[in-house]
Amino acid sequence: MQKFYKLIEDKVKEALLKNDYQVQDVIISESNRPDLGEFQYNGAMNLAKDYHKSPILIANDIKMTLEQDPFFKDVNVAGPGFINLSVSDNTLLKYINNSDFSYPKNDKLIFLDYGGANVAKSLHVGHLRSANIGEALKRLCNYLGYNTLSDTHLGDWGRPLGLVILELQKRNPSWAYFDENYKGDYPKVGITSTLLEEVYPYASQKAKEDEEYLKEAQNMTKQLQERKRGIYALWQEIMEVSKTDIKKIYDRLNTHYDLYKGESDAEKYVPEMLTYLDKQGIVEESEGAKVIPVSEDNDKLEVPPMLLIKSDGGILYSTTELATIYERMQINNPNEIWYIVDKRQELHFKQVFRAAYKSKIVSADKKLVFAGFGTMNGKDGKPFKTRDGGVMRLTDLLESVKTESLKRLNENITENRDKIAEDIAISTVKYADLLPNRETDYNFDLDKFCSLDGKTGPYILYSTIRMKSLLKKAEENNFKYEKMSIIRGNHTRDLILLLTNLDNVLNNAFNAKSLNDITDYLYKLATCFNRFYTENIILKETNEAIRESWLYLVSIIYKVNNILLDILAINVPDKM
Repeated sequence: MQKFYKLIEDKVKEALLKNDYQVQDVIISESNRPDLGEFQYNGAMNLAKDYHKSPILIANDIKMTLEQDPFFKDVNVAGPGFINLSVSDNTLLKYINNSDFSYPKNDKLIFLDYGGANVAKSLHVGHLRSANIGEALKRLCNYLGYNTLSDTHLGDWGRPLGLVILELQKRNPSWAYFDENYKGDYPKVGITSTLLEEVYPYASQKAKEDEEYLKEAQNMTKQLQERKRGIYALWQEIMEVSKTDIKKIYDRLNTHYDLYKGESDAEKYVPEMLTYLDKQGIVEESEGAKVIPVSEDNDKLEVPPMLLIKSDGGILYSTTELATIYERMQINNPNEIWYIVDKRQELHFKQVFRAAYKSKIVSADKKLVFAGFGTMNGKDGKPFKTRDGGVMRLTDLLESVKTESLKRLNENITENRDKIAEDIAISTVKYADLLPNRETDYNFDLDKFCSLDGKTGPYILYSTIRMKSLLKKAEENNFKYEKMSIIRGNHTRDLILLLTNLDNVLNNAFNAKSLNDITDYLYKLATCFNRFYTENIILKETNEAIRESWLYLVSIIYKVNNILLDILAINVPDKM
């Protein structure tokens, strides 16, 4: 991609050198005084300290050099030495006509862990943000040229599975899975997601009330983790059903994983990893348990040791988490691993990451990244709940948004109403979810986010469809638009200037591991386009050069819009 801000920075740096001012970096920003200029350079103040010279004198030296360059149409100095820059029409035309929005291939491999679904349970609204943010970050990485691998890291190996299998045994003791003398292949018993959704809450509640039942569940979990033949075979059937159900919901969210591994995969690496850790000499005894001390001298708050093995010999979630990193480094050897998880897990991941570096499971040149996110709450600011007080299922949330989308859909649309409503619903949920900074909690207001006005998914879709419709009508009229030769009309220049900031937006999103820069940029782009569309009669313009320039600009805006929506995993319907 042509990095427009870099072009300006190079021009300013060249002007500084011509005036004998030595600098390492030049940073250009969007002007906060658009009445004075489109871009701004504030470095004269820092140079004044180094050269013992008034910043306004330095700024004027730079101004006099830059205004000789036809790249700029205006250069002026304001305040104590702020340099305001506006570029020429020819500069913008050259940019738009040579616009290439692709990025070169990067050999770096980024492994993304997001989703975090639990087997034998329904996905609930708490799973939404991880899936949305993780998928968008993966697509952003791919667009910027990085190689990626994604894994949902299923919760498939702990006590919840022991509870489910125990309750299934109590209800169906005659199943071959529970016959220790059974030989041959086990016949499938028809496990369904509906059955699992009913069994787990029941078993979980019973374990809280009945200590004997809890002990039985712990024993069943032990049998599973020892891979006892019948128990393990039943677990495999449960896994098959759960994965199918989980994939359906993720597919609905346009969330797709390269891997569907889980704790069970990492568990196989635990013995090998423990042997390795013992050789490293970093494991200590503590009250019968084994721990890895991970505190550092500059910690402001205490960071407890990572518990590796309990006093009873059992392993913990942190153990399998470290084993997962061990497995990934052994098999995939990524340059970076990003964890897109609830920000309340920060301490857990801090302990695991430090243990991974301390043990040299992860070398110092590799990056482990904790990208914690805030929670999505209801309109009242409280966690989403069902009418009976339970956590709302993700499918129920999506259906409620889809129902509202159908109500608002143009009544003249008779074909594919359900599919269009689905696309609008997913855009509504995704855009609202990605709009705030990743770490921010936010309230999901159904009426607000389904609206065609303001920062909403439907507004962005409507604007995109308007662009597509305009270009289609131009094609029907045989209007050609192969380049932009003139800048005329309201908001034309504003749109091009917005495009020049695209590279900054994408890289800011990548560096912050947050999509709010992209969602905000999409809104600005849509709003500016709609003003441009309203105030210029594009298809009826009789000046061919102006009409061709406008249409070419719209085609570029439409292209960028679709690139960004694809990064956010939002589909655009044909109409709405």
